[in-house]
Amino acid sequence: MIFHCCDELRRDKVAAHPTLNGIDYLEVIDHELPLLDPLRQRTLLVYCLKPLPAGFSSGNVVLTGGERVRNIAVEWAAVASPLPAQLSAPGEAATSAIVAARANPKTILVVRVAEPGDFSTYTLRFVASALDSSPPANFDPQFGAIDFSFKVECPSDFDCKPVCLCPEAESDEPDIDYLAKDYGSFRRLLLDRMSQLVPQWRQSSVADTGIALVELLSYVGDHLSYQQDAIATEAYLDTARRRISLRRHALLVDYPMHDGCNARVWIQIQADAASSTLTRAGTQFLTRCPGFARGIKSGSSDLEQAMLLAPTVFEPLRDDNAPTVSLYKLHNNISFYTWGDERCCLPRGATSATLAGSLPNLKAGDALLFEEVLGPHTGLPGDADPRHRHVVRLTSVSPLPPATLTDPLTNAAITEIAWGQDDALPFPLCISAVTDEGHGSKTLTDVSIARGNLVLADHGCTLGAESLGSVPAPTLFVAPDQGCDGCSPAAPIEIPARFRPFLQKAPLTQAGTVLVKAGSGQGTAKRQPFDPAASAAAAMDWDMSDVLPQITLSSVTNGTPATWQSHRTLLNSAADANDFVVEVDDDGGAALRFGDDDHGVRPETGTQFSAVYRIGNGAAGNVGGEAIFHVVATQADLAAITGVRNPLPAVGGVDPETADDVRRNAPEAFRRQERAVTPEDYAEVTERYRGVQRAAVTTRWTGSWYTQFISVDPIAGVDPHALSTDLLPFVDRYRMAGEDLEFNDPHYVSLELKLNVCVQPDYFRADVKARLLDALSNRVLPDGRRGLFHPDDFSFGDSVYLSEIYATAHAVPGVASAQIVMFQRQGTDDPTFLASGQLPIGRLEIARLENSLNFPEHGVLRLALSGGK
Repeated sequence: MIFHCCDELRRDKVAAHPTLNGIDYLEVIDHELPLLDPLRQRTLLVYCLKPLPAGFSSGNVVLTGGERVRNIAVEWAAVASPLPAQLSAPGEAATSAIVAARANPKTILVVRVAEPGDFSTYTLRFVASALDSSPPANFDPQFGAIDFSFKVECPSDFDCKPVCLCPEAESDEPDIDYLAKDYGSFRRLLLDRMSQLVPQWRQSSVADTGIALVELLSYVGDHLSYQQDAIATEAYLDTARRRISLRRHALLVDYPMHDGCNARVWIQIQADAASSTLTRAGTQFLTRCPGFARGIKSGSSDLEQAMLLAPTVFEPLRDDNAPTVSLYKLHNNISFYTWGDERCCLPRGATSATLAGSLPNLKAGDALLFEEVLGPHTGLPGDADPRHRHVVRLTSVSPLPPATLTDPLTNAAITEIAWGQDDALPFPLCISAVTDEGHGSKTLTDVSIARGNLVLADHGCTLGAESLGSVPAPTLFVAPDQGCDGCSPAAPIEIPARFRPFLQKAPLTQAGTVLVKAGSGQGTAKRQPFDPAASAAAAMDWDMSDVLPQITLSSVTNGTPATWQSHRTLLNSAADANDFVVEVDDDGGAALRFGDDDHGVRPETGTQFSAVYRIGNGAAGNVGGEAIFHVVATQADLAAITGVRNPLPAVGGVDPETADDVRRNAPEAFRRQERAVTPEDYAEVTERYRGVQRAAVTTRWTGSWYTQFISVDPIAGVDPHALSTDLLPFVDRYRMAGEDLEFNDPHYVSLELKLNVCVQPDYFRADVKARLLDALSNRVLPDGRRGLFHPDDFSFGDSVYLSEIYATAHAVPGVASAQIVMFQRQGTDDPTFLASGQLPIGRLEIARLENSLNFPEHGVLRLALSGGK
């Protein structure tokens, strides 16, 4: 064979010829024989295309080649059918069985050689006879010989595919001026090169074809150079100018750059029917549009005209468990029940109240608005303090229907309600009062009332479905490495087309979300705008890292629909997850970015996409109280509504983070440690949890491993035992492998304090004593100040100083002088603390002085007053 051909067709033609024969392939019997069998690698099976003549023998076989083992003799050769007589000799049973098992034995020649060959290549050739080296009769000369190796079945660590190296030809590279970066320098460089390549060419005029080509290439080079500079600029956090580049850089250091957030507001609806519903989907609330009615029908021309006035649009928050809102006329205005007393108020921090009347439709989970509607001194609605409005979410309502609760004195129906500590009243709420003399000293009831029919809404307007086009087919391909095998050209590698559809409207709404577990907390958790079971305060509080774009993306691929989920980053997305990221640019326009089949699915070619999204974002949604005036709903829903309003201003609207903020904050976020190694790390991580004031950690060897003993100082009012239970899964995320966590209660140090106080002559001793007890208490005072020994003012290791006690006592009006005569740990008799002016507290100890008659072991304060009145 003198040619190397890619398509070897001669074998098939010889096999189809009526008389010509030839060698097809050769098999060396090796591993099929026992390990110590001396016949291994000595028996060759030569497969031919057609049956062999009966007279074929060793004289027709020539074996050549080899390096160390040469001139290997052929002992005998015979056609496999009938089975050669040599295979009947002793020791040939295994070989005989192998040959007998082969199909088409008449086409197989069994060749026995004197010894195995080496690792080189040998050639087996068929000849006419021992004296005639020409091919046998009717044997094709191209298939009369075959190359083989005796060691073909020897173990090897390498691939049997031959390695082909194609060294690149050396090229004469031109001397390139890398300082050429603009049109002029590129033009000069190309003209200089042309003078070297084509010396006979001369510049004739600017219209010459050669000059036109040079200037065209210079123009393209100028644009490419600008693109290279732009890419280099966007490659670093300090120099990047595009918002999308800054966002991606920040994600590399775990800093979630935010694109702003929309505002939320409580909407109070006045219902005209005893019972009705309002559908959340499609309902909108608008700020005041002069000349339009309170209720505007969805899809009407009035709505189109009203939208021309550019009102701020709010929509009810989605609640998967409640697609409609129940409205009741009884909940429009609900009076408080004062049990026949007058001049009453709900104190600051209240978490329960009594409502007048039977309210069978009021239930736990409903939100109520407490609102002052009359001025307590004048009785006029205009004098009501708009700051005295507060929303709570009820945790219990009694009695439960159909039971009723009445006042046994007056037989008036009443309803008891309670709400959580997170919604505790932040101010005293006046319920009934008596006007001043200038307004007739009249008794006022319903100075403040409760209102139901509350809906939580957020800023943003939902648009109709928008087509985003389809994924285009690839237009660019990478030429594969052909190697040395020109007979097997590799297919070009497709470069997936970049599919980054842009939304037509802006700004895209970004809204806060929370992770809510389904059912009793054991089901799958999913993100929702708010947790219906949480407090009203929690519904207005979220973390910017949990803000997500409000967009629903759908696709159709070959008739199969799919839904895609929005995420802040694709770094945590699985390879088969239908996830995407919304990237907002400097002008507010939003583009969608999909995965690459490693982090998120890459959409297939031809996939059709459509999106439903909302627009409206940022601080523009922080409208003031009473700004919302209109409701947009269906005609059936509008029939039962007489008015809507927002008694409280909208809050939470945040403008997108600026580039300067990202450059300043992202490097600091990178330094935030997200693992706990040392005791200080465990303490810092524990203090991140809401409800923890301070934490102290001690590392101890417990016999087999280290255990981190964590003592937690909770914020006042938080149950320490429940807090420890919630903290375990939170801190466990940062725990080092091989270490245990153990939460312990802090060690409280009760104090014993005694003061001798001299009262000024013009003050009553009882009044001064009451003020001193308040100033040195552990409570929050009515004016909002904390007592000196409030639990949140002392934590682990905070020593107590006499100077602070003296300063607090002398600041009380009426105190002429004060002397501390006892200052020690309760139950001890140690005057050294009084002498040193300081009571040291250990690292795991917390000072306390409750001065409670029920728990005297929690600290005692004694006051001895003299003087005064």
